[in-house]
Amino acid sequence: MTNNKNIFSFTKGNIPSTTVTNNTSLTEFFLVSFFATTNNQAVVFTGVIITYLLAVLGNLMITTAVCLVSQLHTPMYFFLCNLSVDDIVYVSTVLPKLFVTTLTGNTSISFTSCIVQMFFFASCVAVEFFLLTSMAYDRYVAICIPLHYIVIMNKMVCILLATSSWFLGTIASLSFTLMVTNLTFCDVQDINHFFCDPQTVIKISCSDTTYIMLYSMILGVLVGCCPFVLIITSYIYIISTILKIQTSGGRSKMFSSCSSHLMVVILFYGTSLSMNMKPKSENSEKLDIILSLLYIAVVPLLNPLVYSLRNREVMKAIKKCFTKIITF
Repeated sequence: MTNNKNIFSFTKGNIPSTTVTNNTSLTEFFLVSFFATTNNQAVVFTGVIITYLLAVLGNLMITTAVCLVSQLHTPMYFFLCNLSVDDIVYVSTVLPKLFVTTLTGNTSISFTSCIVQMFFFASCVAVEFFLLTSMAYDRYVAICIPLHYIVIMNKMVCILLATSSWFLGTIASLSFTLMVTNLTFCDVQDINHFFCDPQTVIKISCSDTTYIMLYSMILGVLVGCCPFVLIITSYIYIISTILKIQTSGGRSKMFSSCSSHLMVVILFYGTSLSMNMKPKSENSEKLDIILSLLYIAVVPLLNPLVYSLRNREVMKAIKKCFTKIITF
């Protein structure tokens, strides 16, 4: 790694003395987490690539089943299909770079690649928050207002909710990423993470980050906390309705229809809250990285497992798809 004393910036006003094209610096960051420098790189590489392939395959199977099997053309599975697509993009944003780093030992990542990775990562996280909220609303209507379910959750409403989730998530990420591109970075910078984590990148900036940190907190409330409150509110009504059902069989049937979604919410929000609400200390960086790996790799891997193993309709649909493919 070099140790140039230039000021590297994304803005056109500060052009370093290194090679430039269109007034943009061609310098780079270095990812220096213990995943990239560990002696057991073969183990890390194998684990990462297996996790990535299983996550993509599992979510791809869910997406294919929902698209091809008419029995799954319902609002709940429509949102599940969107969630699976989001998870595929999510893991593909970070994990391929991680296993290339562990395989080659090259920890460098260009400014442009870092910004692109940050944008897609933040977009996918925001979209997942909104999609989980839409799915909670769908379960609320299905259980608490079943007689009006078809009218309320019609095709246009489902498309509007899904489109809004993708649009709002993209806009939130884009606005945040554009603010990061205006930061200034002194010298060649080491990122103590296995990917361009937004908060880690902000910390190594030479610029005044007061406004971007404030904006980050506002986005966290709007994108994370508000959806969480809506999901909790939905489940308060759902649980209240289920408890009013007289028969244990009826309660079990109602609860099973939303248990998969509830487990996914617990997995996603559980890891997210663990990362953001745990006490910060000098020795917490490795724990942050491990929790990030769970957040990025394991949760998208478990999502299709939760929905397929706990849902007979999805299992039947997947078997039906495989039968069609084999007979074709």
